[in-house]
Amino acid sequence: MKETALERALNRDRAIVAAALALVLLASWIYVLTGAGMDMSAFAMSSVDMALGRSDPSKSGTGGEIVAMSNAMSRMAMPVAWTGGYAILMFFMWWIMMIAMMLPSAAPMVLLFAKIARSPSAGINVSTAHWNTAAFTLGYLLCWAAFSIVAVALQRAFEALGILSPMMLNSTNALFAGSILVLAGLYQMTPLKKACLEHCRSPIAFLSQNWRDGLGGALVMGLQHGVYCLGCCWGLMAILFFGGIMNLYWIVGLAMIVFLEKLLPIGPRLGQITGVLLLAWGATFFYSALV
Repeated sequence: MKETALERALNRDRAIVAAALALVLLASWIYVLTGAGMDMSAFAMSSVDMALGRSDPSKSGTGGEIVAMSNAMSRMAMPVAWTGGYAILMFFMWWIMMIAMMLPSAAPMVLLFAKIARSPSAGINVSTAHWNTAAFTLGYLLCWAAFSIVAVALQRAFEALGILSPMMLNSTNALFAGSILVLAGLYQMTPLKKACLEHCRSPIAFLSQNWRDGLGGALVMGLQHGVYCLGCCWGLMAILFFGGIMNLYWIVGLAMIVFLEKLLPIGPRLGQITGVLLLAWGATFFYSALV
């Protein structure tokens, strides 16, 4: 069957949106991998032992020695001066990292929005449909900007309490580490998490029930979707305080968990299984701290 001019336009539009998302993702990952403005690259701030919370210097092997060394370096490191410039640097570190981690799982929703926005039934001027899609995506990313502001405030507080390394950005206290894992595990099994995940897994239902006209409407829809996504994933993102905010093992691992939860048929069950595992893991840190 011969492709009509409208179908060709729709296909070209989806390709443009997909290319734009890929470009944003590529730039975000490059920023994260090169250290997000820090003095060290993400590779230098990543290790399996730190990701697993193995901070005991008595651990044998090269990994344990590395962690013991990094902990010693952290203790010797001068406290970070939280100037306005440093706070802004940390904000962009968190926000761009969230974009790199969350945008892949949000891409199906953005692409579906772009397809509907270009269809005649949407009542949107075809020449401005790109801007509506950009506004929807911006709304989604602004939610993660708000999350990043809270994360920076928590990072500063945890560093001031001495339970987060100012150098490697990982937990330095067993009770703190266990608390993070237990909190994340418990939230994975709450009705709120389940409800938010259901919205994120149903882009057609979300768009049909929440459609708004105009650029402002697209921005509000993006904000709404971002709130659901934030409600679904904030507990998992908190784990970055456990194994290192810039630890690539957790950055990539959490991005994959979020992606699978949202897109696989067994996503909800996977979330519950992850919750049980996090609870059990967190309990081991409480046990090690108390015996």
